[in-house]
Amino acid sequence: MSSTFGTLFKTTTFGESHGSGVGAVIDGCPAGVKISLSEIQAQLERRRPGQSRLTTSRQEGDQVEILSGLENGLTLGTPITLLVRNLNQKPSDYRKMANTPRPSHADYTYREKYGITSQSGGGRASARETLARVAAGSVAEQFLSLAFGVEIVAWVSQVGSVEGVLSESELETLLRYDVDFSAVRCPDRQKANLMSAAIEKAAADKDSLGGVISCLCRRVPAGWGEPVFDKLDALLAQAMISIPAAKGFALGSGFAAATMTGSEHNDCFVGNGVKLGTKTNFSGGVQGGISNGQSITFAVAFKPVPTIGKAQKTADYEGHEIVLEAKGRHDPCVLPRAVPIVEAMAALTLADLALRQRRL
Repeated sequence: MSSTFGTLFKTTTFGESHGSGVGAVIDGCPAGVKISLSEIQAQLERRRPGQSRLTTSRQEGDQVEILSGLENGLTLGTPITLLVRNLNQKPSDYRKMANTPRPSHADYTYREKYGITSQSGGGRASARETLARVAAGSVAEQFLSLAFGVEIVAWVSQVGSVEGVLSESELETLLRYDVDFSAVRCPDRQKANLMSAAIEKAAADKDSLGGVISCLCRRVPAGWGEPVFDKLDALLAQAMISIPAAKGFALGSGFAAATMTGSEHNDCFVGNGVKLGTKTNFSGGVQGGISNGQSITFAVAFKPVPTIGKAQKTADYEGHEIVLEAKGRHDPCVLPRAVPIVEAMAALTLADLALRQRRL
């Protein structure tokens, strides 16, 4: 099983949802980078369970430990090992489902591939694995900020049929403070209330909702990304679709480009000091798979959480029809907790491409 992402800035995650802990090993981070443990912890706090009535009730402190690779707050150039111990495991919640592949989960496919599945909480397929990505992503983000001034902000732009809208001026100044103002992490405050209400209703109905997370990466230098297969947008798409529950990726104008003419969609160049800029940014900051110096913008669609309390007719591994009512502690909507995961995967992608560009 491959659990490694990146080529030069390389991250390997490990651990299962209800095992002893989850963590990551980062290989290739340059030496001498100042890393703040509190910044890593802050991102984990945004991802952790039990933070509001909109999320799972599982209580985990998610305290990160740095086992190697840092000394006096500086990276040594050696592998950085990050660990978060699981303290609130409840594998007993899953015993009654041990002989039943849960609808839209990885239970069946893992069993077909490996001949065995984790008996508690999905194991590596669980979204708890993403806390390792968030910890590693914070290291990558701190490197990007210090070395290049890159800034990454993601937010919930849609839950179910409720869509938040931000003006261009609001996007230019958007900060994580604005995103975190509401529990649902939508900076459109009016729509945030409607999103929260929709999630609460789904939870009351023992059901779940999906939605969309948008992301903005500011001050990414022009020139990042490799021609043909390792294009910046292709690697971002891989990174985002690797997140559990992610079902779609759109860069810049995304699918709306299909309804536009070339004259409407073209990003015409304008003088912008020493380097060129563009009047519009339908390209999402990437042209020919390489960053053009504009802000990188993209959106990720997430499906409804598959584990729901509502009764569903399905079948066990022997093919016998059963009625499944899932037990356990699960999010009625992954969107609020997935925001820092999207930011982390964007940071890991950009950090790797930054090092690749340095080697040219």
